Amino acid sequence: MKKSITLNVNGTAYDIVVEPYRTLVDVLRDTLGLTGTKKGCGRGNCGTCTILLDGKAVNSCLVLAVDMAGRSIVTIEGVAQDGRMDPIQEAFVRYGAVQCGYCTPGLIMTTKAFLEENPTPSEEEVRSAIAGNICRCTGYAKVVDAILAVAQGREQ
Repeated sequence: MKKSITLNVNGTAYDIVVEPYRTLVDVLRDTLGLTGTKKGCGRGNCGTCTILLDGKAVNSCLVLAVDMAGRSIVTIEGVAQDGRMDPIQEAFVRYGAVQCGYCTPGLIMTTKAFLEENPTPSEEEVRSAIAGNICRCTGYAKVVDAILAVAQGREQ
């Protein structure tokens, strides 16, 4: 049985009707048209669908949309402000941490949550934080460099 809910996504309230079994990633992409959140494994293993849920990095393939009413959801589309990329986005571009780009939104969302909790991480802490995000193209070195540049204030 479908249910009417209001989702707060990137600061905008969306009144939608959703089946109780639909995952958040599916609703974001197929219902709201926010395709920046990628759909990868569907099992929470790859991190391509990472969004911020009440400020925490969450795999949106693992949560049901009906359970998200009243929660704050931020997708990659909500990261840039006033037409300007977030410092994390700028660093990913500047340091070449975007090869094919498929994993990039999830990595950026993971990084945003991580740097909120740990603004001055070590390289080891960065590598541990992004361990849940699979990237087959970059080899992670440039991703780590970009994250450390933001943490060290070189991208602000």
